[in-house]
Amino acid sequence: MTTLDPIYESDFIKEMIRQMRALDSYGTYDGLSGDKLLEPLILTKERKATIPIIGDPDEETIARVKAFYNAIATLVEKECGLMAVPFINLTHEGFGRVLITVGKLVAVEKTLRDVHRFGFDSLSKMKTEADKLLSIAIERIGTYPEVAGL
Repeated sequence: MTTLDPIYESDFIKEMIRQMRALDSYGTYDGLSGDKLLEPLILTKERKATIPIIGDPDEETIARVKAFYNAIATLVEKECGLMAVPFINLTHEGFGRVLITVGKLVAVEKTLRDVHRFGFDSLSKMKTEADKLLSIAIERIGTYPEVAGL
């Protein structure tokens, strides 16, 4: 069983599972394990090849994008004790921007492209990307604590 993988003990993966469960207002994911919940976010080369290069993101994909950035914002809050708020603005074609603000500070800024193909090669790559964004946010908050505290 893949949930024995130590990556499932990391704060980010635990939070991603919480965020994915939060999307499930009807309880359809109740019986699913963590690896099954996160499976749609893992796009192997084979899975990515089945997704058209040009396309509009569906609501489920947009929800997964929101879950990813919500998890990062939650970890920022946990790390620094200040409220972090993710803002996601997407066009219907899947282009846009994510901002995570802490007070008046933009702690994370990321341009999104081809959201209909949102995913990662593996859980570890997803965690690496999240860790990178988290470290950027914490560094900016440390550099500008007075702005983050507003």
